[in-house]
Amino acid sequence: MAIHLSDLGKVYLVCGKTDMRQGIDSLAYLIKRQFELDPFSGQVFLFCGGRKDRFKALYWDGQGFWLLYKRFENGKLTWPNDEHEVKALTSEQVDWLMKGFSISPKINPTNSRDFY
Repeated sequence: MAIHLSDLGKVYLVCGKTDMRQGIDSLAYLIKRQFELDPFSGQVFLFCGGRKDRFKALYWDGQGFWLLYKRFENGKLTWPNDEHEVKALTSEQVDWLMKGFSISPKINPTNSRDFY
């Protein structure tokens, strides 16, 4: 069964490395104090540690917090490094992330000489 985080609300990726030992209260405090966002807004906030093979999602459903944890068995995430930034993700980017792909794929420009 797949969980579609973008169905819950707007998804924000917290850039940089987060201490993955933090729980709900610490992560909610981080969202409020460091980024001046409301953890009770019904939006989803994603956090990644230094290993980059797992992330946490924090979500308020109106009655309580959900803390979801995903660990990839193979591979690592491509996670933005700027610790002072939060990125709003499109539903497509959330889907890529959940599958272990980069949220900003690099496309090599084609060279017109390749067609001749």
